[in-house]
Amino acid sequence: MTINELQDEMIEQFSQFDDWMDKYALLIDMGNSLEPLENEYKTPQNLIEGCQSRVWLDAQMKDGKIYFRGDSDAVLVKGIVYLLIHVLSGHTPDEILNADLYCIDKIGLREHLSPTRSNGLVAMLKQMKMYALAFKSKQE
Repeated sequence: MTINELQDEMIEQFSQFDDWMDKYALLIDMGNSLEPLENEYKTPQNLIEGCQSRVWLDAQMKDGKIYFRGDSDAVLVKGIVYLLIHVLSGHTPDEILNADLYCIDKIGLREHLSPTRSNGLVAMLKQMKMYALAFKSKQE
């Protein structure tokens, strides 16, 4: 599936709920389904700067595609990590760099996060794009 198809799927899942408490519950469920990140990857270099909670993000390149793994010590943030990984993982560096992540606004997530959590979301996304840029430069 393309990044946009995955975003549309995510928007569809969230649109089933009107109440934000239900949407938070969905986000927490998504986070709980995230495969735990092994302690060996919970290193200072994988820690995202700018997050209120501790968030680790690791990326590996296989067959021209980037695969992300991540974790957080906060349940809601872990759900955000899941959402970003679900949408961006398994795509080429160019696809990730050119992606317009409209699902965050369409879901209404950005406006329902505290300013510090919103900054953390931006920091996670920035780190994922930095990984994509680094892997792309290695390909050239």
